[in-house]
Amino acid sequence: MHRRTTAVAMAISVGIMLQSYGCAMPPLSHRGGIQVDRWAEVKADDKTVAEILSTFREAENALEVQNLDALMNLYAQDYQYHGLVKEDLRKIWSQLFAQYRSLSSNHIFSRVAVRSDRVPTAEITCTGSLYGISQETGERENVDSWYGEVHYLVYQDGAWRINGHKGAPRKARQFGIAPHPFF
Repeated sequence: MHRRTTAVAMAISVGIMLQSYGCAMPPLSHRGGIQVDRWAEVKADDKTVAEILSTFREAENALEVQNLDALMNLYAQDYQYHGLVKEDLRKIWSQLFAQYRSLSSNHIFSRVAVRSDRVPTAEITCTGSLYGISQETGERENVDSWYGEVHYLVYQDGAWRINGHKGAPRKARQFGIAPHPFF
């Protein structure tokens, strides 16, 4: 018991030391993770931030077990982005589940801004990635990645739901550029 207590205390001490020197380690892309960056601009109370993080953790859990219904439950009923609606996302996720196994995501939030109007909303600026193992090749692949994407969330039916993303569609897409419809 003494060795375990000592090991835990050492791990905590090293973590505190690394954080104090600005060496915080972001979550690794291959194991997934959701975190608010230590320098993030946060305009919300701790309880609301925890609820928003919980939504993204639920998404991660749904990915791990490829539970399409649980994943779709995290999107708002009126989700819309670049002409895609919730039913389109269901088809996209269904195809991804058929093409990949062991899906995992990585989210680092640099801004969390909540507005408490009649219906609370949130804008989350996020950098992250979605990885999976290809059913065809057996290799780990980057399915999607994003930098500074703004996710819109709405408080609906007692929970935060993803409602879309910031940005109008471009008139002409560059080769290889696609909208980021996930989370």
